[in-house]
Amino acid sequence: MYPAPARHPTAAGPQPGQLKFTVADTCERIKEEFNFLQQQYHQLKMECEKLAGEKTEVQRHYVMYYEMSYGLNVEMHKQTEIAKRLNAIIAQVLPFLAQEHQQQVATAVERAKQVTISELNAIIGQQQQQGLQQLLQQIHAQQLPHGAHGAHGGPAPGLPLGPHPGLGPGGLLFGGALGAGAPPHSLLKPDLHGREPTDLATKGPSSLPDDRLVRNRTSVSPGQRDKYRTRTPEASDTKRRREDKLSHHESEGEKSDADADPDLVVDVANELGFDAHPGVRGPPLGPNGLGIPGGKPAYSFHMNGDGQLQPVPFPNDALTGPGIPRHARQINTLAHGEVVCAVTISNPTKYVYTGGKGCVKVWDISQPGNNTPVSQLDCLQRDNYIRSVKLLPDARTLIVGGEASNLSIWDLASPTPRIKAELTSTAPACYALAISPDSKVCFSCCSDGNIAVWDLHNQSLIRQFQGHTDGASCIDISSEGTKLWTGGLDNTVRSWDLREGRQLQQHDFNSQIFSLGYCPTSDWLAVGMENSNVEVLHAVKADKYQLHLHESCVLSLKFAACGKWFVSTGKDNLLNAWRTPYGASIFQSKESSSVLSCDISGDDKYIVTGSGDKKATVYEVMY
Repeated sequence: MYPAPARHPTAAGPQPGQLKFTVADTCERIKEEFNFLQQQYHQLKMECEKLAGEKTEVQRHYVMYYEMSYGLNVEMHKQTEIAKRLNAIIAQVLPFLAQEHQQQVATAVERAKQVTISELNAIIGQQQQQGLQQLLQQIHAQQLPHGAHGAHGGPAPGLPLGPHPGLGPGGLLFGGALGAGAPPHSLLKPDLHGREPTDLATKGPSSLPDDRLVRNRTSVSPGQRDKYRTRTPEASDTKRRREDKLSHHESEGEKSDADADPDLVVDVANELGFDAHPGVRGPPLGPNGLGIPGGKPAYSFHMNGDGQLQPVPFPNDALTGPGIPRHARQINTLAHGEVVCAVTISNPTKYVYTGGKGCVKVWDISQPGNNTPVSQLDCLQRDNYIRSVKLLPDARTLIVGGEASNLSIWDLASPTPRIKAELTSTAPACYALAISPDSKVCFSCCSDGNIAVWDLHNQSLIRQFQGHTDGASCIDISSEGTKLWTGGLDNTVRSWDLREGRQLQQHDFNSQIFSLGYCPTSDWLAVGMENSNVEVLHAVKADKYQLHLHESCVLSLKFAACGKWFVSTGKDNLLNAWRTPYGASIFQSKESSSVLSCDISGDDKYIVTGSGDKKATVYEVMY
């Protein structure tokens, strides 16, 4: 039915115009093509690896740019706050001056608004040079015989006369920060989320022993004492002699707070100071409950509905009763070797986990004097800092987050700790972690402002809470696991309903939020801020306290399991313990560098801190 298909000719010899290929020729050509394709594959593979490296470098530069921008914004914000405070002080003092002095101050302020950084540096340099010349003149005058000074007893030739250019009345220099339009100073700013956490420890480590702890005799903050204390020449000479006597104990350019203020004393008995119980060693409370002799300002204030601050009259049992510590003592120092940005303690208390650059070290503190880590968990990349470490309640799993887009989940129950899973996020960094009470869900605060919610069983992303307009910096979860609290660099604290997956509340502040903690036994939330304040607010009622003992940004905060007290740490090297909620100071420790992180054991018997001088410190809480 159909014609037979035509077949190719089967002639034995080649047809005219055709090339004859043997099997060997064909195999040789295939081999050449294979080698060519293999070379192309290797070239493309090298290009892909190069592009991957460039991508990683671009991501690193992006993170550095983001963090530098953040640091600049923080610095500008702080300079604006300084300008506002100084202007407020001038406005209060100005009415008490004579008319001509008021005019001089106003002129000086206007002049200060126009001072540039270069002019300010030039003035400082000239002052230093003139001070050196004056010192040399005094030394020379002491070596001359009596009467060899000026003819009329005046200053020797060459000494400066009158105020220095750029100085106000009485030699007062009004810095450029007074005016709202003044340029920001190039002050070194703590960058909680900066590339180098060592920026948080700008003050060099003091050579004072770690067990010398500062005890506060009054409830007046150290920063407020100088404002109300008059310095007589005799007092200045005494202070100068004391500084000379203690100078060999301190690093260059730094004085301890105990030296700078006579109201602070150094306790060399290896106990944490400010034991504030009546009859033990702390100051007795005054008749108004404030413990403030002479009517000086308090450090704890209650904020009413109009935003006005009123000093808090502490109740008689503020620092007594079951569950309230008397003091704490340092029992161990763990030399991590890098800046310790994250710490946590196992429950029951046996191991301490310290997070630094590229690794987490595990320490067995149940053995007294054990200063060697029992294991090291290499996480993220070697040059990336760990920002948060969290143990699951069974202490068999550790979750690690930091300056990378992935979270590491470690199996601690295996003979050798190993990574059993990694959770990858779209954000370049994780600043804080929280675990649900049932150990099923992990929450991570991302540098892009989102809160990632992870299913730990399936190692998958469930959802993201979106609301923060800048990086989410801190997090805590309610004890029943139904409500989440987050703080951000956008000056807000937000609460989230975990059952419905929505935002419940938003609290606005005038400062960036660096740390927070939710009380496990009541509805109080403590917030640590960049402006050095700790605010304790009620989750339901319009009730708020503001605490003023820190002198710099508050970097970490943790409630005790009993809920009756909490601790906070800061760039001012301080560990403060507070009474919930009104903030009576229970005890205070002065470390030798910025204290970046803290944790309290589940039985409230131990505190561990991580600091900028590359170590962690373990304290035993004494009741």
